Amino acid sequence: MDTKSLLKKVRKIEIKTRRLSDNVFGGEYHSAFKGRGMTFSEVRQYQFGDDVRSIDWNVTARYNEPFVKVFEEERELTMMLLVDVSASNQFATHTEFKNNIITEIAATLAFSATKNNDKIGLMLFSDQIELYIPPKKGRSHVLRIIRELIEFEPKSKKTDLSKAFKYMVDVLKKKAIVFVLSDFMSQDYQHTLKIAAKKHDLTGIRIFDKGETEMPNIGLVQLEDAESGQLTWVNTASKLTRLNYAKHYNSQVEYFNKAFKLSGSGQIHCRVDHSYVKKLLAYFKAR
Repeated sequence: MDTKSLLKKVRKIEIKTRRLSDNVFGGEYHSAFKGRGMTFSEVRQYQFGDDVRSIDWNVTARYNEPFVKVFEEERELTMMLLVDVSASNQFATHTEFKNNIITEIAATLAFSATKNNDKIGLMLFSDQIELYIPPKKGRSHVLRIIRELIEFEPKSKKTDLSKAFKYMVDVLKKKAIVFVLSDFMSQDYQHTLKIAAKKHDLTGIRIFDKGETEMPNIGLVQLEDAESGQLTWVNTASKLTRLNYAKHYNSQVEYFNKAFKLSGSGQIHCRVDHSYVKKLLAYFKAR
């Protein structure tokens, strides 16, 4: 993609997602994700009605009159976006590719965090860590994240969610709000997810296409595995074949639901031809 086309696409995504974050998600995001708690601000003289439990006895003894500690909410947070860039996300049977929806959701979340003066970081992963951008503040930083989401070319086509969670735990020393955007076409991550969820506030956003949920009856066709490149002839007219396909797909969805539930993490299911806005709003309000 040439520079002019890239900038045009970045600007288009910024206009759409920033409007959503400003008008829809800003307040909901702030309400759903709190700061790290109360932090010390200052010491002042005791006033009538102050809680006696907040008296600073050391300062009181020094000045021979009562002083109290004042605390305020520590609002600043860090948001980390873990984005799956494996080949299975470059799939579409309807209006949008899965990776395009992932980019829009990630941008919306990033602008919502910026509106609250939070830091935002990005990690792109396949079966390896493809790119890590440390958390920072500001619009220019978010635009860089959007550019990477649009034009980044991964080295690998495969997926390893477990490796992504392990790297995140190692690199993020403080608690963060973490959104994992993927189709979760994998069943190898429950253990590392549980470890990551003990340290961070984690939410999995599963992006899927209706065409992945069931195999159509279109006769004998040659199918390619997007991640391995393996070609296979499949008789889609076979009822057993279609049932086995549905069983395999449903097992991955069930694994995702179970793994995130057991770890105490949030989960959102977004179909590419449905409104992710409604899904995110419902999730924020439920928190």
